[in-house]
Amino acid sequence: MPPDSAALVIRRHMEGHQGPLYRGIVEAIRLAIESGDLQDGDRLPPQRQLAAVLKLDLTTVTRAFNEARHLGLLQAVVGRGSFVRSGASARLWREGGRALIDMTMNLPPPLEDPSLKRLVQEGMASLLRRQEVGGLMSYRSTAGTPEERAAGAAWLRPVLGRRGPVEVLVAPGAQAALLALLSTLARPGDAVLAERCAYPGLRAVAAQLGLVLVGVVMDGEGLVPEALDRACRDHAPRLVCCTPCIQNPTTATMSLARREAVLEVARRHGVMVVEDDPYALLPEHPLPALARLDPRRVFHLATVSKVLSPGLRTAFLAVPDEGWAERMTAALRAVAMMAPGLLTGLVHQWISGGQAEALLRGVRREMTARQAMAHTVLGEAAEAHPQGLHLWLRLPAHWPSAAFAAHLRRQGLAVVPSEAFAVEGEAPLRARLALGPATDRALLRHSLEMVAGVLQRDPHRDAVVV
Repeated sequence: MPPDSAALVIRRHMEGHQGPLYRGIVEAIRLAIESGDLQDGDRLPPQRQLAAVLKLDLTTVTRAFNEARHLGLLQAVVGRGSFVRSGASARLWREGGRALIDMTMNLPPPLEDPSLKRLVQEGMASLLRRQEVGGLMSYRSTAGTPEERAAGAAWLRPVLGRRGPVEVLVAPGAQAALLALLSTLARPGDAVLAERCAYPGLRAVAAQLGLVLVGVVMDGEGLVPEALDRACRDHAPRLVCCTPCIQNPTTATMSLARREAVLEVARRHGVMVVEDDPYALLPEHPLPALARLDPRRVFHLATVSKVLSPGLRTAFLAVPDEGWAERMTAALRAVAMMAPGLLTGLVHQWISGGQAEALLRGVRREMTARQAMAHTVLGEAAEAHPQGLHLWLRLPAHWPSAAFAAHLRRQGLAVVPSEAFAVEGEAPLRARLALGPATDRALLRHSLEMVAGVLQRDPHRDAVVV
């Protein structure tokens, strides 16, 4: 959203406020984020400009911005201004009420077999028996040890094929790696193409780096090649970012033919591709990654957060060659210094010992059961992948996305409205529901039945739709 428009949005949400004016600005920002009028990564107007629009003195606006930053709503970037903090919208949906269940965070489900708690306890004990704690807890190689990089290459072999460890880097989570990637591949003002509805973390990184994120039309398989070709001609992008498997939030998965077509467009225009692929190992029979089909054009980013546990803070970045490995290692060092030795050591041990594969199979089994339950309760309104962590819920015309999410939150249930994902244009009548956080299937079924009930209500008449 342009800063001028953001100023008008804040003024509108301040209407009727009673009390200190600086608190009115903070509350207006909160309401604008909560309603989807302001989204993660959106730039706010300069403080003087907002003061002029609101007809207030500058000190009031400055105090409000400081308070909004303290509350985690905004972040300041030196020389560029203030932006809606990445994750602010999701946090508001989670914390805005006493939720029976948080359906906002995409994470693997809790498992009893195998038990994550037991695996961590046994894994840490084994790791500390085999390695000196000083080496695990000290400064270390930025991109991981050779053994950890080899483990990453082995872990990604089902989608990447055979890659040498020199081409696979270890990073402290996908978000840090994404920031390192985009800061290396693009410069402020460059156009970056992405899906029309995309992961909010990508929008936040683009805003942080001053990149122009351009949304590309999608269908049931993700990026539409013809639309991608037009966008390449119109915007001369620096690169394309996409998620080809169980895309967040739409759940779209590219067929092999679609992957080839997307890569052909990228080759024709000489554009590099960032493949953010956190869910690629969830399907029973994963398709080859874009980086396997064109290894010299595609950077492949995969995190264990979505298939094992976000607490492991480990991601793997496959790069085209040794030269790019050196450049990206330098970028990762600047962004995060290194991956945490204790956690990457545990992931390495789990991959080598088979525990990671067993945990992945358990997640896959549980999500298959949860997706089947969701289909039974919600029917065709829910678009999903059979092993995916989330679903993309189609809403009736009488339920705007933000209003639907707000109504559910008042009932004690937190979901994410489509406005949180829209790169550009009007957000679709959708909401994303994460099925993994529920502590058990009974609680998940109860929550899904609540969603199904609200779908049938008309917010204007507060009556059941026949």
